[in-house]
Amino acid sequence: MFFGDAGAKVPAVIVFGDSTVDAGNNNYIKTLAKSNYLPYGRDFPGGKPTGRFCNGRLVTDFISEAFGLKQTIPAYLDPAYGIEDFATGVAFASAATGYDNLTSNVLSVIPMWKELEYFKEYEKKLFGFMGKNNAKNMLREALYLISAGTNDFIENYYIIPAGRRTQFTVEEYSNYLVGNSESFIREIYNLGARKISLAGLPPIGCIPILRSLNIKGGGACRADCNKLARDFGRKLIALTAKLNKELTGIKILFLNVYNPALHVINNPRAYGIENVATACCYLCNRDSPFTCMDANTYAFWDAVHPTEKLYHIVADHLMKTTLAELV
Repeated sequence: MFFGDAGAKVPAVIVFGDSTVDAGNNNYIKTLAKSNYLPYGRDFPGGKPTGRFCNGRLVTDFISEAFGLKQTIPAYLDPAYGIEDFATGVAFASAATGYDNLTSNVLSVIPMWKELEYFKEYEKKLFGFMGKNNAKNMLREALYLISAGTNDFIENYYIIPAGRRTQFTVEEYSNYLVGNSESFIREIYNLGARKISLAGLPPIGCIPILRSLNIKGGGACRADCNKLARDFGRKLIALTAKLNKELTGIKILFLNVYNPALHVINNPRAYGIENVATACCYLCNRDSPFTCMDANTYAFWDAVHPTEKLYHIVADHLMKTTLAELV
């Protein structure tokens, strides 16, 4: 069959969002938000940098593998892949993007509306490749995964002085982002999506860059930022409940990535992790002389992004809990 095992409940994983799920689309656009150089990707199959902001694979790659699909989900803009590869999974995600179009402008990356345009283009190619009926069946049974929101806060709202902070309180801005998330879900629903997983925010107060700046707090996780992530998650949970009621035939699952990630950060030894406050390679540029020897002993790869090890733990947790009903 074109699309994996015909008996599989999930024939493809289709991914939208930011650097937590970007498989390398930013390699093919003009932006500074790239990771297509070593030491990124050093633990990826073949040891090569792919544009994933990680030493290896992402949560979405592990989820794809757990559904019996391919081990890595290709980036839509990567010319090495074609529609036959994308038919079992594809990533439209772009590092440094967000639910707010202004966020994508900061580093000139792909806004969410453009990810949607690429998806429409992909659908047309899929119709040609598989035939319309087969393609529609596949698109209906596929798992759509959306992961965004962190950059809207840490790259946009709190950083740009004359930006959204002059227009919105944090609460209002959160509601604005949730509204944009709802519009995005309604759009992909209208294009045939029925199984949708919506990721909440990770414990952003624990990313190494924010911990290192938390001098007053002795380098601890920023409680205010973690509260922001939890509050935003609650709003997304309410959104999934609302849309599950309103949209016929839809199944939206909220992916709680906050709890499993925080559990690792609070109990690292239980997972064989030794370092949670600092990154394996803090700056992670081509000349970075301070990259750790074994990234599996770290929760964070660079100043913002988790290691493959932490992503794998989170993916395993999601497959055993929220996503278990789709297996």
